[in-house]
Amino acid sequence: MFTGLVEEKGKIVRLEELGDSIRMSIEAPVVTSDATLGDSISVNGVCLTVAELEGSVFVADIMQESLNRSALGQLDQDSAVNLERALLPTTRLGGHIVQGHVDGTSKLISRTPSEHWEVLRFELPQDLDRYVVGKGSIAISGTSLTISALGSDWFEVSLIPVTLQETILGDLSVGDLVNLEVDVLAKYVEKMVRPEGKVQEGRD
Repeated sequence: MFTGLVEEKGKIVRLEELGDSIRMSIEAPVVTSDATLGDSISVNGVCLTVAELEGSVFVADIMQESLNRSALGQLDQDSAVNLERALLPTTRLGGHIVQGHVDGTSKLISRTPSEHWEVLRFELPQDLDRYVVGKGSIAISGTSLTISALGSDWFEVSLIPVTLQETILGDLSVGDLVNLEVDVLAKYVEKMVRPEGKVQEGRD
C-alpha cells in the first residue's frame, strides 16, 4: 500500500531481458536506505518486490502481466522513475490509497504552462472513465493527483512546481505513456451497487 507521494526519482542502471520478464536494476539511495529483501517499492506506480540489494541499487523482476498492463516495458537504461516505499502504519496519508496495481496506460496529449503551475492533459481510456470524476484522485505513474478538469475522452491535472521538479511528470513529452491507477474505492462502490456484485465492462 502506498500514498502516491513520490519520495525519489531513481535511475535505471541495468536492464536484463529474460524472454517473458525483465530484471531491472534501479539506483535509488533514498528508498534503499532502509530496504530489505522482499520489501515492496512502487516504481512508476507499479508495486515491485526487492529481489536483490547492491548498495544504493535494488533489483526487481517484472513479470509479463506487469509488462502487459503498464508502460514499464518501454523504459530504457538511464530512464528516470518515480519511487515510493510502502507506507508504515504511522505514516501520514498525505495522498490517497494507492495499491501499486496499474489499471492501464495513457498518453500525454498536451502541456499548458502557467506562471506558477502547469496543466497536463491525458487520454482517458474508455474502460476507466466510469471511475474518474472531477476533483477525484488518480495515480499517474505512482503520483497521487487531483483531477482538475474532465472531458469525454480526456482528463487534466494541475501540477505545482515541486511535483514538476521531484517527479518524472515534469520531464514528460507529448505522446509519452504513463501508468494509471484509479481510486480503488470507486471499484468497491461499483461492485456493491451492481446487480449480483458484477462489474460492468465498458461504458454504461
